[in-house]
Amino acid sequence: MPDIDIATPIPPAPSLPLRARLAPLLMPHRLALAALALAALAAMLTQMDWAWLPAYLPKIGRGLLVTLALLASSIAAGFALALPLGAVQVAGPAPLRWLAAGFCTMIRGTPLLLQLWLIYYGLGALFAQFPEIRGSWLWPYLRQAWPYGFLTLALSFAAYEGEVMRGAFAGVPRGELEAARAFGMSPLKIFRRVWLPRAVHRALPTLAGEIILQLKATPLVATITVTDLYAVITRVRQDTYLTYEPLLLLIAIYLSLSGTLTLLLRWMEGRVPSGR
Repeated sequence: MPDIDIATPIPPAPSLPLRARLAPLLMPHRLALAALALAALAAMLTQMDWAWLPAYLPKIGRGLLVTLALLASSIAAGFALALPLGAVQVAGPAPLRWLAAGFCTMIRGTPLLLQLWLIYYGLGALFAQFPEIRGSWLWPYLRQAWPYGFLTLALSFAAYEGEVMRGAFAGVPRGELEAARAFGMSPLKIFRRVWLPRAVHRALPTLAGEIILQLKATPLVATITVTDLYAVITRVRQDTYLTYEPLLLLIAIYLSLSGTLTLLLRWMEGRVPSGR
């Protein structure tokens, strides 16, 4: 009987010293950029008029909550719709493949603002023509603007992410799926335990970029009277006759949100199971 070699566990790589980890941050061009950013921040705080900010902070906070609620809800609903849109284009029957591809092509090929206005002014006006809808429990919600903003953002995210998931589903090696079938897994279990986790793991880097783009698309809902963060800042500009200060605050808030989402998604990327 041949001898069996027992592999010795490889010790973890030693962590770099603090100085080595900070070296990339201490490069001359990055130090110069940091100095310029601090100088710009100091100039903003000392040379601009921020006396209006305490009075508008509650409204800005409420607008920020509306923006975050629209972002989170549209991403959740859009991703739930993107999964069947992507899967059916890879493994579905031909009619469903054509419908899914047509939906994604139509949404991705037209401006988001046009879709928002068509849904708000078209669908909203259509609902108002039916007494049955106006007399139902849904009417207090359908007469508001935010459901149409949510629906538009969710459909847009679903179309873009549906194409991403189509490529992710198609990129899962067939051998892994065949191996799962050989183990006797049912189609639903294969999808839940192998195909879906592997596809999500492949799509996660692109998904992070799509979420940032979705965040930057939310100000469009202000055009249909949804009082989000952008709408509040627009009201501040109209009330105070200031231009730069409110817009700079808006930029700072969106940069903070984008940076926080980027760090969160990178943290999640290393922890989502790949199905291996």
